[in-house]
Amino acid sequence: MPTDTTAPPQRVASLSDDDRLLVAHCAALCFPSSSSSSPAASAARSFQVHNASHPYPCAAFAFPPSWSAADWAAPSSAEGARQPFGDAEVDPALFPSLRAVGSGVPARANAAFLAAFRGLLDGSPLQTEVSRAVAEEKRIVFTGHSSGGSIATLAAIWFLEKCTRQGSVNQAHPFCVTFGAPLIGDNIFNHAVRREGWSQCILHFLLPLDIVPRIPLTPLASFREQIQAVLDWLSQTPNNSPAGRSLVIPEYYETLLRSTLSIASYEACSFMGCTSSILGTLTSFIDLSPYRPCGTYHFLTSSEQLIVLTNSDAVLQLLFYCLQLDPQQQVLDAAARSLSAHWQYEPIKQCMPDIVCVDYLGAISSNAPGRQTDRATIGSIELSKEAILHLSAAAQWEKQRQRNQSKIDESCQKIQEALRSLNEYRRTCELRGVSYYDSFKLQREVHDFNANVKRLELAGLWDEIIEMLRRRELPDGFEAREEWVRLGTMFRRLVEPLDIANYYRHSKNEDTGSYLSKGRPRRYKYTQKWQEQLQRAPAGSSLESCFWAVVEELQGEMIDGRTFEDLRDRVVKLESDAQGWYNSGSLGNDVFLRSSSFVAWWRTLPEQHRSASCIAKLVSL
Repeated sequence: MPTDTTAPPQRVASLSDDDRLLVAHCAALCFPSSSSSSPAASAARSFQVHNASHPYPCAAFAFPPSWSAADWAAPSSAEGARQPFGDAEVDPALFPSLRAVGSGVPARANAAFLAAFRGLLDGSPLQTEVSRAVAEEKRIVFTGHSSGGSIATLAAIWFLEKCTRQGSVNQAHPFCVTFGAPLIGDNIFNHAVRREGWSQCILHFLLPLDIVPRIPLTPLASFREQIQAVLDWLSQTPNNSPAGRSLVIPEYYETLLRSTLSIASYEACSFMGCTSSILGTLTSFIDLSPYRPCGTYHFLTSSEQLIVLTNSDAVLQLLFYCLQLDPQQQVLDAAARSLSAHWQYEPIKQCMPDIVCVDYLGAISSNAPGRQTDRATIGSIELSKEAILHLSAAAQWEKQRQRNQSKIDESCQKIQEALRSLNEYRRTCELRGVSYYDSFKLQREVHDFNANVKRLELAGLWDEIIEMLRRRELPDGFEAREEWVRLGTMFRRLVEPLDIANYYRHSKNEDTGSYLSKGRPRRYKYTQKWQEQLQRAPAGSSLESCFWAVVEELQGEMIDGRTFEDLRDRVVKLESDAQGWYNSGSLGNDVFLRSSSFVAWWRTLPEQHRSASCIAKLVSL
């Protein structure tokens, strides 16, 4: 038999002593010792609040699980729910950060869980109780077992959104602790949570064999009856065996295994760099669940050890490989063990102070290529060679993304030098009494040619960054790095006017269409959305770098015969925007120089309009 030569797992300090006490407190709330607290009885409450003073003043909001399939899988008639997995777009009013920055595509989450949380906000005292706890300067804690954990996750993100929008710098981040919670959101959901740095606030505790976290990986709408059978069993005495029941549960367990295998294999091919055309067409024939792990996972492999994983790709692989059947094991027995595991979190109440947190993934990925072992044991779970390979690949992919970030960081100085050169070009033009937009568009001087070289150099550097972000080749947190958002904003404001000048200088609008609708490169759209996301500004509110494109469009339409009255509203909006951008420092003085082509055009507008214009004083200066 091959031996396990994997490097021993390293201890990680993922939980402070205070955090451990809080986790144990959450477990006590979710698994009360009282024999009168049956699963069905606890589900009747929408939530409960427990105030504690140790290890620090906090208010813990505990959400009970639901044992009705209707609360897990939204019906086909539910608004926005997409079948067969029952996912829907998150409400941007509640979760404005849960979207892809570049594309603006909102995250999707389980529609039934979203509806349940919305119901709590609108129909229960949850918001009032949270506000009271905040006013009393208590740390907010959300916790829950099973589907209650998914509601707790949504509550934590909702509260984080509120803190961010209101700028509550003195409010400690909430603490979210779940036990056996089902997956809730898609890749964009997970990416956004990691980008905002919220993963460390959301702690999922999981027994490796627990069936419940994996249920959303199956087509919820197609297996409502089977899911209800699972929930019926779970809602009764935890030690009951499904052996006396019909074959519904073992059949569903097999379905769950197949679904989890398909998703784990698909994602492994993706981060392992598989380029087979079969991978690209797989989703055309097989419906794959959109749900992915989100947050920090703690696999309770024994009463002495927790495997800590922040790598969502690795978590997904473990969700499959921990359920791999032993050749000698019967499906019914495996299903029984998996269901029973969902009620075996209670020991956390006692073992948290002394349990060891280990970085098993780090130990696996530290092995040299080609030295993966034939097997590895995580507590009582033995993983195959294939499992070790996929886990190692997930870890290596994360390291590669970090290396890519280091490479991009090395280009920062080159970008800054090029921007300084263009800033100097802008100042030189202004000293000559010329708008640098007009000077670049005419291309009459050597410094105009040199500026074009810098423009092209910067375009290449930023196109590479944007493409790497699109392909998920940079860490999720890269998009939240303020120094890069500031650099991207500086780049956009300084260089995009030159792109616009080049576009209209070569009359590309005549063949392609207007710059704003047809010609604007992705690098500027992305860096604009990047800034708006960081500042929590409304989408489309940072168009100052497109000022000259709007001017060119208005000029062109007037040349084509449209009257000022036809364009009055757009002209007034441009003037209002220009005043705001100038006052905020995002639009330069050179726009209002006497020789500026904008000023020359503006002076052709009706005198009555100009005299009342909000920028009349700026133009006269």
